Amino acid sequence: MGEVHARALGEYEEHLRWERPRSPRTIAAYLGDLADLMRHAQRRGRESPEQITLEDLRDWLAGHDGAARTSSARRASAARGFFRWAQREGLVPVDPSVRLQSPKRPRSLPPVLSATQVEAVIADLREPERARSDAADAAAAESGASAGPGSEGSEPPAARTRRLRTLAVVEVLYSTGARIAELAGLDLGDISWERRTLTLTGKGDRQRTVPLGAPAVAALRTWLDQGRPRWAGAHPEGPAASAVFLGPRGGRADPRQLREDINAALTRATDTGVTGAHVFRHSAATHLVDGGADIRAVQELLGHASLATTQIYTHVSVQRLADTYRGAHPRA
Repeated sequence: MGEVHARALGEYEEHLRWERPRSPRTIAAYLGDLADLMRHAQRRGRESPEQITLEDLRDWLAGHDGAARTSSARRASAARGFFRWAQREGLVPVDPSVRLQSPKRPRSLPPVLSATQVEAVIADLREPERARSDAADAAAAESGASAGPGSEGSEPPAARTRRLRTLAVVEVLYSTGARIAELAGLDLGDISWERRTLTLTGKGDRQRTVPLGAPAVAALRTWLDQGRPRWAGAHPEGPAASAVFLGPRGGRADPRQLREDINAALTRATDTGVTGAHVFRHSAATHLVDGGADIRAVQELLGHASLATTQIYTHVSVQRLADTYRGAHPRA
């Protein structure tokens, strides 16, 4: 990539990081796409962004024809954002991306757990021995065999601490529809016990206050009273001293580790094959819509900037209704 292209890209990176805050993953994806565009333009003899034309942009996108539509849409979005900024900054006289078209992103429906499946995950985390014993009894009853004595045993302290953390995370995710990164960034001061709410910091550093259900409050209190102190002792005055969710070494919990623990809980308690912390966000939103919640209230709860993003959950509800109808109606 030429020096002029690299300098423009560096300035745009500063703009993305400080003037229009976005998630690190989004910024990294956009910058990767734009670096690819600049290299493509350089090969076509364009020494600076102002020399890039609409035809260059179309040729660049066409070179990725085999990519998923979501990737193509993201590349086009990255190019449009860059050239809008470049025109405002006087780096290009004309925005060549104004007439650039991109494929619409496919509206794939997110995976959703039933309320019963959510309860199974929570039951397994709340009383793992009983949940597994009940499952063994049910399997034995089906086969006509004897389940045998359950292995009570004492749960190792480290395992119990991790389980209490996962239980609190799952309860809060399902209660609030939060993102896992929002919970990882949660501080003790973000909890209002009196009002039973959390203040979450979402994408673009936008804050919202969401209500907490009674089971989530109970799980959170148990974690803070019985689980967190075991790990907080490692660094009582460290930078994570105010974090709600800690890791075993006393630092702020890593979202990846939280996801791994959630995936393990989902695998143990359900046979859906669904994994990922986001499934509880999707499930919370869908169950709210199923229950008659106003779509704008759900939008506010989830922290969506656009109502169109939230409306996918109405499609999920309609799909679930259609599936139920086809499975139950004699003339479906």
